[in-house]
Amino acid sequence: MQDLSASTKVLRFANIIWLTYWLSDTKGTNYLILAMDRQFRELRIDGDRESSYGSVFSVSGPVVTADRMAGSAMYELVRVGHDNLVGEIIRLEGDTATIQVYEDTSGVTVGDPVQKTGKPLSVELGPGILDSIFDGIQRPLQDIRVLTESIYIPKGVSAPSLDRKIAWEFDPMPNLRVGMHITGGDIYATVNENTLVKHKLMLSPKDQGTIRWIAPPGNYTILDKVLETEFDGEVTEHSMLQVWPVRTPRPVAEKLPANNPLLTGQRILDALFPIRVLLSCNERPVLIQQFGQQDFHLTVEVNGKQESIMKRTALVANTSNMPVAAREASIYTGITLSEYFRDMGYNVAMMADSTSRWAEALREISGRLAEMPADSGYPAYLAARLASFYERAGRVRCLGRPEPREGSVTIVGAVSPPGGDFSDPVTSATLSIVQVFWGLDKKLAQRKHFPSVNWLISYSKYVRALDEFYEKNFPDFVSLRTKMQEILQEEKDLSEIVQLVGKSVGMMRNIIHFYDQARHIVEATAQSPNRVTWAVIREGLSNTLYKLSSMKFKDPVKDGK
Repeated sequence: MQDLSASTKVLRFANIIWLTYWLSDTKGTNYLILAMDRQFRELRIDGDRESSYGSVFSVSGPVVTADRMAGSAMYELVRVGHDNLVGEIIRLEGDTATIQVYEDTSGVTVGDPVQKTGKPLSVELGPGILDSIFDGIQRPLQDIRVLTESIYIPKGVSAPSLDRKIAWEFDPMPNLRVGMHITGGDIYATVNENTLVKHKLMLSPKDQGTIRWIAPPGNYTILDKVLETEFDGEVTEHSMLQVWPVRTPRPVAEKLPANNPLLTGQRILDALFPIRVLLSCNERPVLIQQFGQQDFHLTVEVNGKQESIMKRTALVANTSNMPVAAREASIYTGITLSEYFRDMGYNVAMMADSTSRWAEALREISGRLAEMPADSGYPAYLAARLASFYERAGRVRCLGRPEPREGSVTIVGAVSPPGGDFSDPVTSATLSIVQVFWGLDKKLAQRKHFPSVNWLISYSKYVRALDEFYEKNFPDFVSLRTKMQEILQEEKDLSEIVQLVGKSVGMMRNIIHFYDQARHIVEATAQSPNRVTWAVIREGLSNTLYKLSSMKFKDPVKDGK
């Protein structure tokens, strides 16, 4: 049967209404009622189908403009084109939406459909996150490689972030009973994700209610029902899988002051520049490969057995040759995964390398949106975006029971200023936000001094805040650290004097001394038949004169004064 458009069906519906003037018997009236009911249902279905789709109006790199997008929301996830490319709405003007697409837009043409999903860009949270490698929008790169048998990600490819087939050993909390009240953040079960990490299953912060049923201990997939709650007469089924928007910080009960240091194992960092309690964002593919090859072989000893540290690591690998929009989203994916483990009561360290590449992605998208550029072409909201990211770090009191439960996220962000210029907008904006700065020095690295942290430009604003911790655990630490900093400062002052003045003074002293001695001997023998002239001195002391002229190439420490 030929598929009719909604407008054609409206005309047919109008014709049916017109027939009412010609039908007066009961049979005709019944026919009219049935026909009207059928047309109403068809119009409703077609209207819903058409309202869930827009169309591409223009394409500019990763930025796509679509019309007929009335009813959409900011940061709503959409599917663009016939390849169902993943995109996110970043601007709404009337029924026109501006979309940043997280995949290559080559081949997308004007008029292609844009499907609305009605939900924001989100990540999946549950067992299976650790020991995995995701891209910027949490697509599992290892699974995609097996699925496509390609080293590249094909356009429109879709794979679940977490494996649906693995059965995890579910162990409910012993104190939970049917009829008990449960609220968001409560831990209701645990799963041994691996030998290093025990995964704690929490009720979503958005849910609450009374427990109607809880699964007995056993093996379940992340989609199986393991908990059933009731609230206001509405029954909700829960699985081990949660979905959370990446741009929305996960709620906490309370923000706590940081009073414990993050011990890195590097003496210069832990002693002189402490921070309080792995994301790879926008690096070159070869660096991501090197990171993987190195860390896959790093181990930690647990109960006398060597375990890979990847078992407690989740890697969000978004390289610079991936679409620019995906680079911008990767940093939010990483911090959302970190917050999830923080809510379990863990202390999480998130390494973001590098936030400069993320800022460059912001600059490119801003340019395509024709926004007013600020310093160096970066958008005016760069500092606000950086602040909103870094403020998601910190020590918190987690929602739910058991209480008290504390967790923390420590963000270590790498900044790569072009040419080492610290006046770069990204560098200056970051330094105005963060509390600790570890300045890497190229000269130290060239001298094989690792870690190549320059103790003269690095600083920590947490030194005073952590004094109480050190006084309690290591009473002599504060005084020893202060003395060491004084020695390093004195070494800095003396080295400047020696390098800039000391050698010059020594050279002048030697030259003047030679001149005084030579003049004295010339004057003393002026009336003598064996007088010494300047020519005699030049010929007889040529080696000494050569040494005087080459003093500028000598090192006073190695070669003597």
